[in-house]
Amino acid sequence: MPQNPSRPSPANALSLTEKTALTSGAGDFVTQESSAAFAPAVTMSDGPHGLRLPKESGDGGQLDLHSAAPATCFPPAVALGSSWNPELAEQVAGAIAAEATAYGVRVVLGPGINIKRSPLCGRNFEYFSEDPLVSSELGGAMVRGLQSAGVGAALKHYAANNQETDRMRVSADIDERPLREIYLRAFERIVRRDRPWSVMASYNGVNGVPVSENARLLTGILRGEWGFDGIVMSDWGAVRNRVAALRAGLDLQMPGTGGRTDLEVAAAVESGALEEEVLDLAVERLVRFAQRTTDPAGSSGSLDVDAHGYVDGHHRLAGTAADQCVVLLKNDSALLPLDPAAGRLAVIGEFARTPRFQGAGSSQVTPTRLDVPLDSLRELATGADVRFAAGYALPGTEVAATEDQLAQDAVRLAADSQTVVLFLGLPPQDESEGFDREHIDLPAAQTELLERVLAVNPRVVVVLSNGGVVRTAPWQERVPALVEGWLLGQAGGGALARVLFGSVNPSGKLAETVPLRLEDSPSHPSFPGEEGRARYGEGVFVGYRGYDARRSEVAFPFGHGLSYTTFGYDGLRVDEADGVFRVGLTVTNTGARAGREIVQIYSAGPADSRILRPVRELRGFVSLFLEAGESREVVVEVARHDLAYFSERERGWKVEGGRYRLEAGASSRDIRGSVEVDVEGDPSKIRLTGRNTLAEWLEHPVGGPLLGELFARARTEASQEGGGALADPVMRRFLAGVPLDVICDFPQSPVPPSSLGELADEVEARMAEDLERRGA
Repeated sequence: MPQNPSRPSPANALSLTEKTALTSGAGDFVTQESSAAFAPAVTMSDGPHGLRLPKESGDGGQLDLHSAAPATCFPPAVALGSSWNPELAEQVAGAIAAEATAYGVRVVLGPGINIKRSPLCGRNFEYFSEDPLVSSELGGAMVRGLQSAGVGAALKHYAANNQETDRMRVSADIDERPLREIYLRAFERIVRRDRPWSVMASYNGVNGVPVSENARLLTGILRGEWGFDGIVMSDWGAVRNRVAALRAGLDLQMPGTGGRTDLEVAAAVESGALEEEVLDLAVERLVRFAQRTTDPAGSSGSLDVDAHGYVDGHHRLAGTAADQCVVLLKNDSALLPLDPAAGRLAVIGEFARTPRFQGAGSSQVTPTRLDVPLDSLRELATGADVRFAAGYALPGTEVAATEDQLAQDAVRLAADSQTVVLFLGLPPQDESEGFDREHIDLPAAQTELLERVLAVNPRVVVVLSNGGVVRTAPWQERVPALVEGWLLGQAGGGALARVLFGSVNPSGKLAETVPLRLEDSPSHPSFPGEEGRARYGEGVFVGYRGYDARRSEVAFPFGHGLSYTTFGYDGLRVDEADGVFRVGLTVTNTGARAGREIVQIYSAGPADSRILRPVRELRGFVSLFLEAGESREVVVEVARHDLAYFSERERGWKVEGGRYRLEAGASSRDIRGSVEVDVEGDPSKIRLTGRNTLAEWLEHPVGGPLLGELFARARTEASQEGGGALADPVMRRFLAGVPLDVICDFPQSPVPPSSLGELADEVEARMAEDLERRGA
């Protein structure tokens, strides 16, 4: 929101004490108000997938994670990411915004779009994907859904907050290319396109500098490069040096400190240690932010609330969302869907009766109601005999029977049933905000129960409940059907029942890879780091990019997900105009029932690329629903600049010229067709000097031909025998890594030291002419 240039700065109307107060919270979840600056207090709430707010709203909140008023618990990001449906995410965010408005909440602290670098991260359930494009499309949709309804989003956690171990202090040590291409990319896309009103600075440091004090990240990149015009707030308790944070570009410390750090800021201004203009700029941004978050015109503030205080419409939406988040990983011999009208069905596993539907920590929502999978299965069974056995106990619960007795009862029920649906998963104690997992295995009691059940009944459907991926090898080979149920929110129980009985055709796709072993994870050797440093040694090879680069077998690949129908891909083609490749194809539902397919478009770089590149990278996707036998043409646009890599040498994005391959697939390892396109490269921005190597000179589009002319001239002059030597391929390879100014000092060099400066100047002149021709 641009400020009216005729209006005086709001900072001019405030005293130093009033200005410092505005830059920290008034309480745990509310900002300071200022009548003089026309800045109302702003109430915030945790809630990437639903609101977590105090029962007595308006008091600034509290840190009790379990004392919260009821709100709809939608599928967390781990599940919503598997929907690959931005329109659905935007609907969910709109519903969250409606509830926020009813409660007087003006900013929702989300979405979280951090990359799932390791399957061990304890907070992975709050994030969408291991891929920045999926994260930006789903996260951007959440921002649009919130802010179009007049509720601000707080995009988090900026940046590289990929672990919980030592999260308040650890430095994420990342080279510039992976930082830009993987860890900042989703933030950049959302900031540029969707204009979030606020960004939350994370706890960790990046390359040794705490993010809350990192001027390069908060000011140079976020505001300078991307044009961010909102406020930067801290994660709760992230600020250790308030003055340094303000100078770096952090506007709001949360929560408030009772005025202690306000006094530190005032003292710094009075002593000259902090320029008052820095404080004034933060105040101006905070005032605009507060005015942005006032009640929008036309907002009724009312919800469809029934006599019990439940939001029926939002519960139905939560169920619709959960339907699209369930991922069918395996379905041998079409064991699923089950027949609701006949047979004896054994439902085994405490998670069927006591569902785990969200993660633990600051995102925890008190649901308005809760669909239980076991109850939902019984409600949908029109004739099937549904019977239950717990099979195991959840940690921290008291049961009359021993673990062995629970397992024995379950095995007897399995032996006496036609089919078994076995609910397995991770208890809340295994994954949460605040700590990382130590392994990705299911509890031993559960896998032992699975083996005993399989021994008496091979018709087993395993349903997983987990916020981070779990190891399914080797038992997945012996299980005919496997359903990834993630954490599905308060309506997830009904969604699982609908998928199992077939009233809903599963359509979710994995937004992260399921490895065969934890050790196969690309980040495994350096996660979570040591002595306060986490070295991101895998570079850009995160998730499927890393598994593919090492040709590692995986349990289930990125983008994988089955359906009760089948889809065919035909007629792949590519048109290019105005820097955009339009990838078109025809998708046909070749099965007997309606279903939703997610078409994924990947790119592979030039075969002769001089850059280390992943085998393929996701560039776009589209979700479409098709009736049985229906065909439809789809087009996915891939911008030329999306093919760029971040060049550390040229300090910016660069498209490498060459022949690229664009692929259409049902997953990253189920490619249905490909087509090649020639892409013109960007002109080089490298300023050649004598310190550049012979190879760098020869590879340069301008310097290479110039140097080649000198070599050719030297070969024609009998006295310049060195020219002949440099024409020898073996000699060139030998000298490839030697700086040109060193070669100039060699006897009989075709480039004498005196002409090196002239040669570099000629390169600069020709590059300028080339840029002028291109209109750059």
